[in-house]
Amino acid sequence: MHQRTWQGFTTGLDGEGILVVTLTGSNAVNAMTQGMKRDLAEMLAQAHMADDVRVVLFTGEGNAFCGGDDISGGFHSPDHAPASVPLLPPTDGLSIRRYASLRLVSHALTRAVRDMDKPMIAAINGHAIQSGLTLALGCDYRIAAPGAKLGSATLRFGFLPDEGGHHLLVEYLGAPRALEFLLGNKIVTAIEAERLGLVSEVADDPVAAARDLADRLARQPQVALRLLKRAVWRAQHASLDASLDDIALRAALSDDHPDAHEGVAAFRERRPARFNAWLAGGEPGAEPGAE
Repeated sequence: MHQRTWQGFTTGLDGEGILVVTLTGSNAVNAMTQGMKRDLAEMLAQAHMADDVRVVLFTGEGNAFCGGDDISGGFHSPDHAPASVPLLPPTDGLSIRRYASLRLVSHALTRAVRDMDKPMIAAINGHAIQSGLTLALGCDYRIAAPGAKLGSATLRFGFLPDEGGHHLLVEYLGAPRALEFLLGNKIVTAIEAERLGLVSEVADDPVAAARDLADRLARQPQVALRLLKRAVWRAQHASLDASLDDIALRAALSDDHPDAHEGVAAFRERRPARFNAWLAGGEPGAEPGAE
């Protein structure tokens, strides 16, 4: 699955387990279609379970990251490569079908992004609007080009942020500022997005900066890293007691893992730790892939 063309995006494995996902969309702004969303969710499920994937990096083709859903009439079109799964039938103006379609397509992608245990980085090379913004906000890091712009702006068309972007904006901004952002149809520059906390970093070459970050994350002990990521995201909605119990359960899994033994041994021997030998079936302290 790592070197192939899906509907509306391509994937390729780079470096030490960095899965680069390039959005190609259905037009110049890499707009999303139903098939693209379903393929993205399927791709993430496969990446989640693939031992050779350690970090997922999203970026866009051309001058855009993702300009949102395709509202030109192509949302249900099987453009680019055929979708990995059959398209669902159009909603045909029926509210009950619209409700089901949102849950099965748009919401499924938002959940797939947020449920990923492995680090996710968005290299925002251009506009990230509506579902493009939600995809970026669902990632753990967002590195934007100076000329990138971010926003929802669904009210301009009489729509709602039905993919769930409102929830993520509340997480980052708080309810009052998220309401101001959404009701004001705001589309902000990368610099303003960084000031608001929507962007982690502004870089002239966001893809290169994202790759550097991905390289560093890929060298970290992967079991502890993934458990810690999930613990942090869960902590924001949990009580202290629940978070303490959660981290204790996770530590019970990681404290006796070979990576933890290697970390302690490296500290005592005053040498760099060599984590993740388990991914290649090697011995603790051996370089991954070593015989």
